[in-house]
Amino acid sequence: MRLLTILLFLFIGYSASAQHDPSDQMDSLNWDIIGEVKIKTVKPTETYAIYHAGIQKYESKPFELSGYIVPIKDGMKQTKFMLSTLPINQCFYCGKNGIPIMVLVEMAEPIKFTYQPITVKGVLKLNKGNAMNNPPVELITAKLL
Repeated sequence: MRLLTILLFLFIGYSASAQHDPSDQMDSLNWDIIGEVKIKTVKPTETYAIYHAGIQKYESKPFELSGYIVPIKDGMKQTKFMLSTLPINQCFYCGKNGIPIMVLVEMAEPIKFTYQPITVKGVLKLNKGNAMNNPPVELITAKLL
């Protein structure tokens, strides 16, 4: 019981220090467009994105986003990663709308990992399949700006 109490206090202390700094949150018209994508759960293992007309007009066209790299694999060079509205070292559940918006980015050429925000431009891809298998929004053949 004593160990459980100690662990509880440690967890509370950690979660308080992991709160996010609102000034680090990426905010732009393009993030707002992506943020309008809704997710419909069909079964516990099946979810699908519902795309509004505002984002559909950008499908298969160049699209620019600024954000923070969230690596999928280890390494200083990244070719495929998630781009987030919050830095990786901040609490993803403490943003203004809960879990931040993230998109999958596939770079045309590897880029060096950084904790600083980056801006990329690629072709917007909307995945119509099960969102449990593929992220609903991707930027493919992206380049660092």
